[in-house]
Amino acid sequence: MQRNEDRWAGLLTEARNPRSARLDTLSTAQVVRLLLDEDRRAIAAALREAPSITRAAEEVARALAAGGRVVFLGAGTSGRLGVLEAAECPPTFGSDPDEIQGVMAGGDSAVFRAVEGAEDVANGGARAAARLRARDLLVGISASSVTPFVRGALEAARRRGARTALVTCAPQRGLGRLADVVVAVRTGPEVLTGSTRLKAGSATKAVLNAMTTAAMVRLGKAYQNLMVDLRPNSAKLRERSRRIVSAAAGVDAERARELLAGANGEVKTAIVMGRLGLSAPAARRKLKAAQGHVRRALGKRG
Repeated sequence: MQRNEDRWAGLLTEARNPRSARLDTLSTAQVVRLLLDEDRRAIAAALREAPSITRAAEEVARALAAGGRVVFLGAGTSGRLGVLEAAECPPTFGSDPDEIQGVMAGGDSAVFRAVEGAEDVANGGARAAARLRARDLLVGISASSVTPFVRGALEAARRRGARTALVTCAPQRGLGRLADVVVAVRTGPEVLTGSTRLKAGSATKAVLNAMTTAAMVRLGKAYQNLMVDLRPNSAKLRERSRRIVSAAAGVDAERARELLAGANGEVKTAIVMGRLGLSAPAARRKLKAAQGHVRRALGKRG
């Protein structure tokens, strides 16, 4: 059996960063600039992994289009980022909360207070993946790539026939055996040694943002660069909906409000109504035939 010290010894995320070797002697301004510069480098490293991020985004779109679920799973910072990504999709894209879920080692309470040791339980990850089906996608998130909770979940998901992806900041041999798609961003050593909530966290958040947003665009959740499936459940979102309809339908604010009222708050429906001069039921039929894509529903006028 591999000893814990062997598992962690060669990881880039655990190495010391020569640029911060005298961190405790730097001024506050110097520490801030160094942290932000290392974040910049981490995002550049994520950009170099665009092909694998693209494949992961396609897996997200495939799962959702097939009526499956996407589950982001991790421990510590990685788990919290997955929970955050899942929580942000419904208000942005109008997705059902059950479609995109976040699972945290140690349970929901671990989002707010660390549950040390939960990440070391492979069986916990396996139990979390026990209800996955073949049309689902499990996205394991592990900065180190060796977290037992995440590995256990990935193994269990594959046994159940679900598709899998791994997002990590510690590229190493053999990761391809863990998941169908591996996004391995070489962020390198942290400014504060081993604190992967820093640039590894920033790169991971960027990767997850890219995966979900690209997938949602493919599924018709955007028209031009506007979010057209949002649910206007607050004053801010109602006003955003009004601005979106006004811009996309080419109408003034008052007409946009009228269209939204006639569409029962459905932004897509209101846009098609305004652009094509249709009733709400006719606009909905257009959108259904276009599989929810506004541009397709508008045809030549898109």
